[in-house]
Parts: sequence; C-alpha cells; structure tokens
Amino acid sequence: MLPATSKLCAAISYRHLRNMTGLRRQAAVAISQELSRLASHSPGPSTWIHQVRRRSSLLSSRLEEKPFSEMEMSYIKQGEEALQKSLRILEDQNDWKTETVAGNGDKVLSKVLPDVGKVFRLEVVVDQPLDTVYGELVDNMEQMGDWNPNVKEVRILEKIGKDTVITHEKAAATPGNIVGPRDFVSVRCSRRRGSTCVLAGMSTTYGAMPEQEGFIRAENGPTCMVLRPLPGSPSQTRLTWLLSIDLKGWLPKSIINQVLSQTQVDFAKHLRQRLAR
Repeated sequence: MLPATSKLCAAISYRHLRNMTGLRRQAAVAISQELSRLASHSPGPSTWIHQVRRRSSLLSSRLEEKPFSEMEMSYIKQGEEALQKSLRILEDQNDWKTETVAGNGDKVLSKVLPDVGKVFRLEVVVDQPLDTVYGELVDNMEQMGDWNPNVKEVRILEKIGKDTVITHEKAAATPGNIVGPRDFVSVRCSRRRGSTCVLAGMSTTYGAMPEQEGFIRAENGPTCMVLRPLPGSPSQTRLTWLLSIDLKGWLPKSIINQVLSQTQVDFAKHLRQRLAR
C-alpha cells in the first residue's frame, strides 16, 4: 500500500512540475524523491505520516514566499549594513569620552570616527521588561511623535518582509529654532537573537519621498538601539543608543554636539514617561 501511495504522490507532483520554476520546483522534486526513499525503506505508518506532514509544510511555506524585487533587496542589504556597522562601532570600547551624566545615571558618550564623524552613545536602564520597550520602539514606531517632543512625526512608507521598513521622520523645532526644520528618510531593520534585540538604520533614498519644501533633508546612520535584559533583573532593560547624524546646513559643531547629546538624554526621560503610562 505504501509504495503505491508514494508513486501516486510522485506522479501527481510530476504533472505540476512543468508549471514551477526555481525554488518551487526544487522543493517539489525534493519531496517526491523523499517519498520514494521513505517507501523503499518501509517505515511504520506514524513515521511516514510525520515525514510527509513536515515536508508538505515546508513546501507550502516555500510556495507562499513572496520573492523580493531588486530594489527591495537593496533596502534589506542597507539595513543589514547599518546593523553590522553599528555593532562594530559599539564593540570597540576604546576612546569614548563622556559628554553628559544625568543624576539618575543616564550617560552619553562620544567618539570621532574617521569615516563617520562624531557619534554619540546613550547608556540607560529602563524599569520595564524588554518586550515592553521593544513593542513601543518597533510596533508603535509611528506613535513616537505623541510622546517625544523632539520628534514631530514618524511615518512608515513601506514594509519589506518582517524586519525591514522605510520611514520618513520629521524632527520637531528646537527651542529658539536654533536648528531649523529637518527631515530624514531611513531604512530600518530589527533583529532579535536570544535575549538581545537590535534596531538599526541609516539614511536612504526613496523615490516617493523627495525633499520636502520647508525642510532640510538631513542624514543619519549608521545608528542603532540595542536592548538587553538587565543581568539579574529581567523586569529591567538596558538600552544602548548609537546616534550618528549629519544635520546638513551651516551649524557650529559646538551647537550640534550640544543638541544631539541633549536629544539622547531627553529621549530616555520621555521614553520612561511613556512606558510608565
């Protein structure tokens, strides 16, 4: 009975192979070959059913995969590049200088990199579990303008797969309008490995969002946030934010440094207030 069933399945699969290409054909062929192999070894019914279900599930998932276009792949690669560059910067513990230390222990460090310029690093501990912080920063990304006064608007322009998005961000005016209106178009990706989450991004170009009247198109990246449970206290999250921004236009470096370091300190304060609600 088993060999006959196997041959029937293989025959049915073969008739459809002519309409399949690439990954779909390979998956179907692999299943047909595996069914024949299983039949020749005559395993018990429970084993055979388990194998067929597992491989059928694999085929279904592959058939449902939506292939990415060349442009989408370029955005995915940009996001991955931002992630890798950011992590390399954070892994190098040398030459960081203290910019600001708040009374609650929040700290902003900085260093100058030859190919990037000055980057800032925020180190804070948030009294909320990682999943809560992650949900606010990723799932509720477009609501950031509701609680962070330094952000006027964040809008997702396009989602690519599960982990990559293209966003348009408008920065809020600084006190006294020291820094005029800026906006950013960014590619962002999120990765979660074990108990560590990394949210990375960098500036990109997006045809549907050209430069906007009244805004200077600034550039950011590589930039990222790393979230990890505080050792020994899973209800708290250690957040590290690497910030790298070119605000464009003519601005004294002293003002830029002051604005960016204060932006990070303010972000931590407002994030805590948001999560406390």
